[in-house]
Amino acid sequence: MSGQKEALVKLFRDDDPETVRLVKEQLADRGEQDLEYLNELCQCDDACVSAHAREVVAEINGQSAADDFSLFCHFFGRGLDLEQACWALARALEPGTCTAACEHKINHWGRQLLIKISGAVSNRERVKILAQYLSGELDFRGNCDDYYSERNSLLPRVIETRAGMPITLTMIYMMVGSRGAMKIDGINLPGHFIARHGEVYFDPFHRGRILTQADVEQILARQGIALTECHLRPATPRQILVRILSNLLHTYENTGSCEKHSMVRGWMESLLNGHCDG
Repeated sequence: MSGQKEALVKLFRDDDPETVRLVKEQLADRGEQDLEYLNELCQCDDACVSAHAREVVAEINGQSAADDFSLFCHFFGRGLDLEQACWALARALEPGTCTAACEHKINHWGRQLLIKISGAVSNRERVKILAQYLSGELDFRGNCDDYYSERNSLLPRVIETRAGMPITLTMIYMMVGSRGAMKIDGINLPGHFIARHGEVYFDPFHRGRILTQADVEQILARQGIALTECHLRPATPRQILVRILSNLLHTYENTGSCEKHSMVRGWMESLLNGHCDG
């Protein structure tokens, strides 16, 4: 064992909790400089040492992920990818999240969709096949019981639980659809988020139910709003990301998660003050 690792082991084993806390705080402040040693200590046989090392690594990775997402927000609109921004958001709010495994699932589902829609002759038929696959076979559905839970706004959690909010479920449909040669737009209705493929509107939150114009009018009428053409324009990547962050902001206000609330508010400000889309 190297001298630096031996020193860290000794400090992590110190009997004084305040000493251990200060050491962990200093290591976290140093960022990635000591990650090599810390990752090795995460695997050591001493349960106390490995636990402390894992906590510091999680803190460092979380800060790095938060910095990455801050850059996404600051420069959003300069050719950056909405999907990658959503993965970065998940890593920032839940450090250690393996988004690569989630992307692998999305890619696999997209390939399966491509096979399933190969014989479809209309947009309506393709939407029905997509909805049957995602909501029927894979059981993606709206989470009505715990609507504003944090996990409903984070794509890896939605993929894990197969439940989410209208906007994150629409994102799943968009991502799988794009890999299956289906262009799906998000429609940023006030109070609800739906999807469109060609001339066909549908609702991923309600298992991909196809919507008529009267259905869309009724969604807006509940809020005393009359449907206009502007309501049906495809949402821009910035609008989608802002709405996801708005939902998270509401969640953290209700749960009293002050640190995450502050982070999300800062990201929102960067997005809203950034360059316009296009």
